[in-house]
Amino acid sequence: MAETKKKQDNSLTDILINVIIPVLILSYMSKDEGKFYHLGPALAMGIALTLPLGFGIWHFIKKGKLNLFSVVGLIAILLTGLISIYLYNYEESRQHVGVIFGIKEAIQPLILGSLFLITHKKATPLLRTFLYNDALFDVPRIEKTVKEKDTKPAYESLLWKCTWIMFGSFCLSAVANFFVSVFFFQDLLPDADSWTVLYNEVVGKITWWGLLIIGVPFFVVMAVVMISLLKGLRKITGLENDDILIPR
Repeated sequence: MAETKKKQDNSLTDILINVIIPVLILSYMSKDEGKFYHLGPALAMGIALTLPLGFGIWHFIKKGKLNLFSVVGLIAILLTGLISIYLYNYEESRQHVGVIFGIKEAIQPLILGSLFLITHKKATPLLRTFLYNDALFDVPRIEKTVKEKDTKPAYESLLWKCTWIMFGSFCLSAVANFFVSVFFFQDLLPDADSWTVLYNEVVGKITWWGLLIIGVPFFVVMAVVMISLLKGLRKITGLENDDILIPR
């Protein structure tokens, strides 16, 4: 049965190709001159966009569905690139760089978190993409048992609760993103020499610290949701963990 199932997307690969590498390209290749890899902001943004765009097209052709991380990655790179070009050319706006970049950083998790609520009633809820999917849970068996025991309201309530927990974690990430950006940009003076170079370095720092400050708590929340799902499903279905989870 495992061989007949479609191979699940690798979330780490998705994040690496669609978010981390493009942001690093923008951070370190946007300067006009200096190193051989300094290509200028416009060309760097074009290269950064080709990764999520190309991966998204490949994913759609291969699997017949959009890759959520590619869409989010495109939005993130477009926003980062456009904001960077704007700040490069309009020096009077540089005094607000922390707030401007912080708002951009907060918008991304808010959009992604909102999608958990928006897609909850859809055929493929985002909760199932992230966690409650056929790669981890024996969903057909669980839902068959739910139907037999007539516990669908409790089952739907459990999934709705977990969806809200995920949404809440992204809201917290949005707040953290904003203040991380403000903190790292606070010492970047608008009239500093080599402002664009210093700006790119700060963007790189925000990327790595964001993974640590925001990523680690996110995985803690994922663990909490996982525990809540297992506890709730055991209560609703009467099944044990070995029956609920797919054997590894």
